[in-house]
Amino acid sequence: MTMPAPSTTAVPVAPQATPRDRLDRPLRDLRISVTDRCNFRCTYCMPKEVFGKDYPYLERKALLSFEEVVRIARVFKGLGIEKIRLTGGEPLMRKDVDKLIAMLSDIGGLDLTLTTNGSLLARKAVALRAAGLKRVTVSLDSLDDAVFKAMNDVDFPVAKVLEGIDAAVAAGLKPIKINMVVKRGVNEHSIVPMARYFREQGHILRFIEYMDVGHTNGWRMDDVVSAREIVDMISKEMPLQPADPNYTGEVAERWHYKDGSGEIGVIASVTQAFCRDCTRARISTEGKLYTCLFATAGHDLRALLRNGASDDELNTFVKGIWTRRGDRYSEIRSEKTVKLEKIEMSYIGG
Repeated sequence: MTMPAPSTTAVPVAPQATPRDRLDRPLRDLRISVTDRCNFRCTYCMPKEVFGKDYPYLERKALLSFEEVVRIARVFKGLGIEKIRLTGGEPLMRKDVDKLIAMLSDIGGLDLTLTTNGSLLARKAVALRAAGLKRVTVSLDSLDDAVFKAMNDVDFPVAKVLEGIDAAVAAGLKPIKINMVVKRGVNEHSIVPMARYFREQGHILRFIEYMDVGHTNGWRMDDVVSAREIVDMISKEMPLQPADPNYTGEVAERWHYKDGSGEIGVIASVTQAFCRDCTRARISTEGKLYTCLFATAGHDLRALLRNGASDDELNTFVKGIWTRRGDRYSEIRSEKTVKLEKIEMSYIGG
């Protein structure tokens, strides 16, 4: 008797108790890097002297396929994931990324979002929204063209990013969040103008302390402008008051303008470590699972996928990694840990 071939149709994974790590942190958020390529060469992420024209990017076959990404997302959804953020590199450089978004949207019950440098957003915003993307976060480090061009290191103008933000709003991708990495001696004088501008635009601006992600950006503690300094600078002109977090594990400390005209956020992983509330896992471009932004090694999900692992086996693998997790890098940061060869942000997103 001939046996029927096994079905390849994806079967929804039944929800289970959310796994908790050794510090009792639940698994809630998943960030998936869809490409290791980027058209910017930001000095704090992909400096040109390292990521030059001959840099060996991953071959296409090494990247997770859309079907593999969706299968991973379904497994994580079954383990309690509530939010998926697509990252890169620059995720809009991944061909047909809107098709991936549509496939992820079909899973249902997920807060689906994306972080972008905004360079391709103007021409892709409508397709992204139509595919099911709910909102976007745009990286922009200054409104000063000279400063911004120096930081992205490819001579890309501010106006084109602002055009992308406007297109996202028009397409219905909201709320829009703007991320600004602040580096001392480079763009701290842009803090107040950025706050003033996006307050008027009605968008949420988040300031990110310059972090020692990866091992190629030449990080020094002296280059960090602290969250406290940032809040004080803004509050002198536009008084602020602290606001409660939207949810447990929110990375940004929220501040409302006292006149009710909006809010800002500060992400202070250097000076005010929030490891104790971290609920995020990350999937790298080539399918490795990382449990910390500052990790030195990942766990190979792609190999399991391509060697025929069942959803139950993937589920057990992920659960085992998470329950053994004890990461708290920002709480124990030292001269020794800073020198570790950590995975680059372009592989696992921010």
